[in-house]
Amino acid sequence: MMRFASFVSLVSIFLSAAAAENPTAISVGNATSRAGEVAYGVIAVPAGVDAATSIAVTVINGQRSGPVVAFVAGSHGTEYASIVALIRLHERIQPKDLVGTVIIVPLVNVASFEQMTVHTNPIDRKGMNSQYPGDAAGTQTQRALRALAEQVVKRADVIVDLHGGDLDEDLIPYSYWFRTGNEQQDSASKKLALAFGLDRIIVTDIDPSNASSTRSLSGYALSLGKTVLVAEAGRVGTVTVGDVTSLIDGSLNVLASLGMMNRPLQPLVHPIWLANGARVRAAAPGVFTPAVAGGTYVSAGMRIGTMSDYYGRQTSEITAPLAGVVTFIRGVPSAWAEATLANIAPVFAEPPPYRKP
Repeated sequence: MMRFASFVSLVSIFLSAAAAENPTAISVGNATSRAGEVAYGVIAVPAGVDAATSIAVTVINGQRSGPVVAFVAGSHGTEYASIVALIRLHERIQPKDLVGTVIIVPLVNVASFEQMTVHTNPIDRKGMNSQYPGDAAGTQTQRALRALAEQVVKRADVIVDLHGGDLDEDLIPYSYWFRTGNEQQDSASKKLALAFGLDRIIVTDIDPSNASSTRSLSGYALSLGKTVLVAEAGRVGTVTVGDVTSLIDGSLNVLASLGMMNRPLQPLVHPIWLANGARVRAAAPGVFTPAVAGGTYVSAGMRIGTMSDYYGRQTSEITAPLAGVVTFIRGVPSAWAEATLANIAPVFAEPPPYRKP
């Protein structure tokens, strides 16, 4: 009897080890990846009240079981540096050395990219980072986000959402540490923000029980209990080696921090903690001329730009509403009433305690 029990125990151990070494296949869209494989495919979004679309996806399945991490970019299709970074990320991940699974979605807003339209999807004029969890019977944006919600977000343990300066934004690189008040979730997100490596981190508190806070990819994922990191690099439509490299390296650092790949890791020890900040908006249409660049430290009341009419006559002086860092400033002259001209983020010595919005 004892011998039989020992045999059963040995079989159990063997089967557990085999499962750890041979994860089941994972499918996202029509990309199916088995252990040690890379698969490429698309998430098909059928036509509805408007045109169909398809979203590229890469699935990298490691030799051993582990976390599922989804990297997403291109919710705004002209934030090019982040899109290019994720297009190239798979080249740096070897499935034979990977623990767990990586899902890469480099370009959500395909029409925005192809038609070079800022901020929204030109098919239905909706923001593709403000309509989660989507609607299978809605417009293209809503149908696409429902597919992403079901096939990517719900399947992942960790969501890394990459952004950058759009065509009209002169932006400095930074990460977000989104907090929900859940100590375990917040601690996990902070660890990834420090591992990612961008030395400015914006601290943002959300209430995941409030529907208005869960319409973005990050808010929706947080409401499902996922670990979330948002990082931004790239400015005014440029794709520089430095910005792309920082996003690729940061993404690899996330995998190293989660124990999914071997990579030297030096988490930030003294990041610059920033508040979410205040946006400065144009009162009327006109021509904007910046007086400072992204990354400038400003004091309250300091001039950061001017607005003029189409004859070049100054119509207003744009000033900082508070002291802090200019995380981005408008990078093009064209502006309309309520157009965002700049964002100013105050600096924290240390992050304050979570405060429910």
